[in-house]
Amino acid sequence: MKIEISVPSKLSEITLEKYQKFAKLNTEQNEDSSFMMHKTVEIFCGLELKDIAKIKYKYVKDILSDLDKLFSVKHNLIPTFKLNGLEYGFIPVLDDMSLGEYIDLDENFSDWDKMHKAMSVLYRPITLKKDNRYQIEEYKGLNEDLKKMPLNVVMGSMVFFWNLNNELMTTTLNYLKREANNSLTIQQVQDLGKSGVSISQSMELLKEMLPSLTPLQN
Repeated sequence: MKIEISVPSKLSEITLEKYQKFAKLNTEQNEDSSFMMHKTVEIFCGLELKDIAKIKYKYVKDILSDLDKLFSVKHNLIPTFKLNGLEYGFIPVLDDMSLGEYIDLDENFSDWDKMHKAMSVLYRPITLKKDNRYQIEEYKGLNEDLKKMPLNVVMGSMVFFWNLNNELMTTTLNYLKREANNSLTIQQVQDLGKSGVSISQSMELLKEMLPSLTPLQN
């Protein structure tokens, strides 16, 4: 029997919901590589497990290699995207975020299983647009439709916040240097060290949230 396989060629062809399923497999620490290979192809290629078992092993490795390449590209912030006939926009002014919005974003942004909740804060339907400027709807809480949003949009927002965090750290460091006339006190060095650990941990979190498919190919 001939099996048609549709392998995503761009990250935008993968939904957040599919990646949430894949990320859950990784968090469950499944040690059965054969099971992981089957489930990965099932999730991203839309095949049934019984059909995947009939595919030649070398072809499965090629599929996993192609998928892995998708997650190796540079991710940039995508301000707007369309979903189900609606155009969504990234929150224009972060400083205008309400306490409720900030809490919902902070509590869900580091958990793939809840990522659509964080995206509901960051991306909302555009109500008014002129050139590159736009206004978005007031925050109404969870938007289940965003489970279907393109994964490249999600990844771009994650990298944006990591870069923002990194820039804030650099600004703080430069400020302290100026205040101390280029001579930091021991306490300031210790404080910066703690902040540096925080930055490092943020990067490690980002890496953990983008698990590679490479181990499955060995």
